[in-house]
Amino acid sequence: FKDVDKAYQAAMAKLSTPKLTRAMIDAVAHQQPKRVAKGRPKLRYAHQGGMNPPIVIIHGSALHGITDSYKRYLEGRFREIFELRGTPLRIEFRTAANPYVKDEKPRRK
Repeated sequence: FKDVDKAYQAAMAKLSTPKLTRAMIDAVAHQQPKRVAKGRPKLRYAHQGGMNPPIVIIHGSALHGITDSYKRYLEGRFREIFELRGTPLRIEFRTAANPYVKDEKPRRK
């Protein structure tokens, strides 16, 4: 029953935003995401989005270019640092809309 209790504790773990962000920054410093087109995806900060299973939400820019292998790499790093064994871990990426991009309106002919 020890393993069941450990899995339940991992599923219900509360992960603080500063610790998640530090872990994410360390992971990026160790291995950066691959470049996409002109730039590289930038990961700004991470926070917990839910429990059972734990959800980590990462905010940044150009996140559409994050590969599945890099997502698995981040998942492995979070599992290792926060000892999340025996429970699924979901990672979601969120990109904020750029307020300086103007909406294109149809031109009159």
